[in-house]
Parts: sequence; C-alpha cells; structure tokens
Amino acid sequence: MTTSLENAINKQLSLLCELKVVLEQELHLISSREPETLMQLLNDKQALLADIESQDQAVEIMYKRVAEQSAIPDACQALLEDCKKVLGECKYLTAINAKSVEHGQLRLVHLRNMMMELRAKESMTYNRAGLAIGDSAGKGVSV
Repeated sequence: MTTSLENAINKQLSLLCELKVVLEQELHLISSREPETLMQLLNDKQALLADIESQDQAVEIMYKRVAEQSAIPDACQALLEDCKKVLGECKYLTAINAKSVEHGQLRLVHLRNMMMELRAKESMTYNRAGLAIGDSAGKGVSV
C-alpha cells in the first residue's frame, strides 16, 4: 500500500513540475505577445490542472488509508514536502503571470487613450470667435 502511495505522490510531483514549466512558458508567451500560441498553452494548462486535481484526490484517498493502518513512511513525507515546494513555486509564477497580464492590459488602455487624444487633436478646428474646438470622442462614441 505504501508503495502505491509513493508512486502516486511521485506522479503528482511530476505533474506539478510539468505545471511549473508550463507557467514559465506562459510568462514568455505573455511577454512576447503571441496570442494563438498562448491560447493553445492555456488549453494544455487547463487539462494539466484537471490531471493534478484528480491525482490529488487519489493521493488523498491513499494517504488516509495508509495513515489508518500505520505511520506514513519518511519517503512519502519527503515527497509531499517536495510537492509543497513545487506548488509554492507554481503559485509564485502564477502571481507573476497575473501581474504581467495586468500590466499588458494597462499598456493597451494607455495606447488607446493616446490614440483618442491624437484623433481629437487632428480634428481640432476654430470657431468664429477664434477658440479651438475639437471632437474629443471617437466615431460612434457618445458623450
């Protein structure tokens, strides 16, 4: 029974290491702005997360069975600690990726605002009194 628990934890550790690699690739794709490749990677990541979840449930069931019968072996405890360490690294990478996406969105908003200002300056004219007037809203935008 403990061997199957150890195998299950090893498999979980392998899945978590794979997730870490995917998260590193995700950051690269976010920064390089490759949306098609990023979408494919996100689909792969979603499937990997489902595998991690199901493996986690299997490990939990085996862990409870072994714990009821005897003490958990040190090898299994060490593997669980390794899993927790890699999981912590994955959480850190996820936070970095989220910040990267957030910064990218802010850059897009800033660029859009600059384009709107430029468009408004280009459409600036003068009225009869000599005062500058311009269309501050873009086409189809009502104020």
